[in-house]
Amino acid sequence: MEHKRGHVLAVPYPTQGHITPFRQFCKRLHFKGLKTTLALTTFVFNSINPDLSGPISIATISDGYDHGGFETADSIDDYLKDFKTSGSKTIADIIQKHQTSDNPITCIVYDAFLPWALDVAREFGLVATPFFTQPCAVNYVYYLSYINNGSLQLPIEELPFLELQDLPSFFSVSGSYPAYFEMVLQQFINFEKADFVLVNSFQELELHENELWSKACPVLTIGPTIPSIYLDQRIKSDTGYDLNLFESKDDSFCINWLDTRPQGSVVYVAFGSMAQLTNVQMEELASAVSNFSFLWVVRSSEEEKLPSGFLETVNKEKSLVLKWSPQLQVLSNKAIGCFLTHCGWNSTMEALTFGVPMVAMPQWTDQPMNAKYIQDVWKAGVRVKTEKESGIAKREEIEFSIKEVMEGERSKEMKKNVKKWRDLAVKSLNEGGSTDTNIDTFVSRVQSK
Repeated sequence: MEHKRGHVLAVPYPTQGHITPFRQFCKRLHFKGLKTTLALTTFVFNSINPDLSGPISIATISDGYDHGGFETADSIDDYLKDFKTSGSKTIADIIQKHQTSDNPITCIVYDAFLPWALDVAREFGLVATPFFTQPCAVNYVYYLSYINNGSLQLPIEELPFLELQDLPSFFSVSGSYPAYFEMVLQQFINFEKADFVLVNSFQELELHENELWSKACPVLTIGPTIPSIYLDQRIKSDTGYDLNLFESKDDSFCINWLDTRPQGSVVYVAFGSMAQLTNVQMEELASAVSNFSFLWVVRSSEEEKLPSGFLETVNKEKSLVLKWSPQLQVLSNKAIGCFLTHCGWNSTMEALTFGVPMVAMPQWTDQPMNAKYIQDVWKAGVRVKTEKESGIAKREEIEFSIKEVMEGERSKEMKKNVKKWRDLAVKSLNEGGSTDTNIDTFVSRVQSK
């Protein structure tokens, strides 16, 4: 009887933006009755030092770089090659260890960046499902490029509104980051052999794109992977993200400060855990936001790029600069008027599901396409115009975009639209909603194994 419960081994790519949605999906699966084990690389495990007392088990696997992670690899190619070798062996060890237990592993949910995990699953006769942490629209464009040997013909017949500057940066900046481009294309090398393809999105947000991609594979949208307390509230213990590579003690101070600010008055500025702005762009950004009340997250590695003397001139009553912020708590605070974002998918989903309009300043990979959808499809914000030659967003354009979202003619429409997306996100997670139904479909497959 215990075997019928089903046991999922979840294997994320070892960065914050991938670990978080995997962890959140595990919580949903546990709520539905499945046993779940999250596999973290040894280096990430030691960096996070996670609480092992919760309902979701934690196991360690090797990426071949146990003492330094990706940063100690000579190249992304070397890292992926070594991860495949060491990861395949250590995942197999975990599966074998559980074979004689009351809950043997019956399924591997693996990051789409790690397609070799499907071969490990099949070796043991397990259900195998890749998890794409980016939206259906982006995945579909990458898929079209994959089946056309890395090229992409414009206009795209099914998505004719996309222009070159709207596409992931691999296409708009020819030859950029070739190793990463190859990695996103390799996501599709064996995905047609998978039982399902899981996507961190929800059906109502990408109806057309979901339909397009479903012609190529059995897509199940299982997002948004936002803590339940902020949306459907069905999982009472799911109150936040609880595995963080980037932590701070600024939490209570930051939220207490926001609580003193008027409703909708603060510009929240954050560019995720990886984006690197140029010194010139940081100077333009600093000048633009100085005309507003703002909360700006500047990572330690980026702080030296701020204009000389900027931090000393910040009025602490009106604005804050922090190294890290509890983003969910920030976005859910009534003081936030807009989110100036790099348009990473997790941040985009959080803004949509908290009903916060966005000022989009995409940097690379999928972000330009997310920005296009934010402005022209979901109508939930504006994209800052950049200089054609330099790619720099000038201070005047940034300031104009912030005003447009906070108080411009289209401001009311944007706020109305983000509220609509929030309501649809909640509906998708409620019992019988599109995401809830898709998760039930997945659970049934795992339990039938």
